[in-house]
Amino acid sequence: MGHSAAVWDYKAAMEITKDWNGIDQVVLRNPHGASAQVSLHGAQVTSWRNEQGEELLFTSSKAIFKPPKAIRGGIPICFPQFGNCASLEQHGFAKNKIWTIDENPPPFPPNDYHGKSFVDLLLKSTEEELKCWPYSFEFRLRVSLGADGDLTLISRVRNINGKPFSFSFAYHTYLLVSDISEVRIEGLETLDYLDNLCQKERFTEQEDAVTFESEVDRVYLRCPNVIAVLDHERKRTYMIRKEGLPDVVVWNPWEKKSKSMVDFGDEEYKQMLCVNGAAMEKPITLKPGEEWTGRLELSAVPSSFCIEHFEIQRKSLRNGSIVQL
Repeated sequence: MGHSAAVWDYKAAMEITKDWNGIDQVVLRNPHGASAQVSLHGAQVTSWRNEQGEELLFTSSKAIFKPPKAIRGGIPICFPQFGNCASLEQHGFAKNKIWTIDENPPPFPPNDYHGKSFVDLLLKSTEEELKCWPYSFEFRLRVSLGADGDLTLISRVRNINGKPFSFSFAYHTYLLVSDISEVRIEGLETLDYLDNLCQKERFTEQEDAVTFESEVDRVYLRCPNVIAVLDHERKRTYMIRKEGLPDVVVWNPWEKKSKSMVDFGDEEYKQMLCVNGAAMEKPITLKPGEEWTGRLELSAVPSSFCIEHFEIQRKSLRNGSIVQL
């Protein structure tokens, strides 16, 4: 890319282009050839590629890339709700709005800029949102691509309203997999979950890993901050690290539901899996002036690497150690 790691310029590593609807999108690159693409439509990450140029996020071939319809794939931002309730549209309105690039974001916690590229995006409440959700807020999102190819999203929601408000939230992450029947999730064993296919009845995970033989739509509660998604056929593992997001939503529509979705291919359920860092069971409540932060980091590594490091990372988090993300 012409960027020397010794004199890496993170601003030069960000490019603003237009999609075919004329909406701005931001392309992030790192010194080793990895990339990420973020649309200002919903502040949605629509692509994440590794150093070999392999796509890591699923996007449906039937996705509709035109506001106000949300894009089926990538990482939609679900705010101020995940799911269906009250007068709000499913998964909230943030994913359907046009965000702006935040040229002067407030300081983020110190981190190493070496080899990173990032963009800061901003959504503020308008009269249109206030009609259906009568609270004033500022939502800042930083999307960054690390030197190692890791993708990090940091959301900061501030209450600029005169009264408290509550919300739920999720990074609705569509992972691209080789064959859903050959995928397993580790890190959710023994946890309670709400099963959306059984009227949100509460169960306890009995298996040592979550595997897939039919439709799954669950909210796992009070999860560890590190989850692993193993794709056996591709010998790749997605490591999901999260902060401020106690729950994990696991979803695959399987065959029947796939055929009922107009923006989803009949057979595409075989190549995707949603594993979403979320705050669902207990809504987040902010008093006037308060701010909430929710952080998600995704990495894709050879599966052999994970066997060595997964338990170490989980134990360090459970013991209260701080893991640098």
